[in-house]
Amino acid sequence: MRKKLLIFCLTFSLQLVFAQQESSFGAGEWFKFRMSYSSWLKAGNATLHVKNAKLGDKDVYHVVGKGWTTGMIKWFFKVKDRYETYFDKETILPYKFVRNIDEGGHTKDIVINFDQENNRAVINNKKNNSVKIIDTKPNIQDMVSTFYYLRNNLDIKSLKPGDEVRIDMFFDEENYGFKLKYLGEEVIETEFGTIESIKFRPYVMAGRVFKEEESLTLWVSKDKNKVPLRIQADLAVGSLRADLEAYKGLKYPFEIVVKH
Repeated sequence: MRKKLLIFCLTFSLQLVFAQQESSFGAGEWFKFRMSYSSWLKAGNATLHVKNAKLGDKDVYHVVGKGWTTGMIKWFFKVKDRYETYFDKETILPYKFVRNIDEGGHTKDIVINFDQENNRAVINNKKNNSVKIIDTKPNIQDMVSTFYYLRNNLDIKSLKPGDEVRIDMFFDEENYGFKLKYLGEEVIETEFGTIESIKFRPYVMAGRVFKEEESLTLWVSKDKNKVPLRIQADLAVGSLRADLEAYKGLKYPFEIVVKH
């Protein structure tokens, strides 16, 4: 079970949300997720934290995503991942992306600087001590900033179940055409109580890890915060699930229908 899934599923999956006149998040927002394999075996944890920062002379949001294995899984497949993005507070376009991972001995240490004006990505592969420049699509997003961008810019009111949303994303060294399907609304049970949610299906590449192209499902709260509540991934072997376990720093009240 490749741990790429911990943050990959979170961020790819977490890419939903809906247009609103005000931003749905701010500095200080923090989420913690509990990961489980095949519904019963705890696999690890993941966190997402939004901070204020400076990048050169720019005021930006700095988001740090971490993922790590725990318990029995750690003895068979140890994972320690860190993802970071620095993006503009107004446009939510990323200027810098960091991917530093160790997944069962498979390591990567990559820093990508985005030139949004000239549509280029400068990729610094620290592990291989190499630098590469690749052309990007206009207004490119990275895999973490995508979540926050869609959170403020996707107009859910114009979507009907079955509609698809597409966005240009850059991952490692290539442009990636990300796509997800809107599935409608659903009331779900969570750690915090019964919550009204909006449901999406991000498309992934079927093969060694995922069972099929539509193997991921994501539930996001229907309130102004658009909190990622749950992610379900059907794998080639077994399944992986992420549930929101703790949160703080939400911009708006968390709307819970029935509290536990």
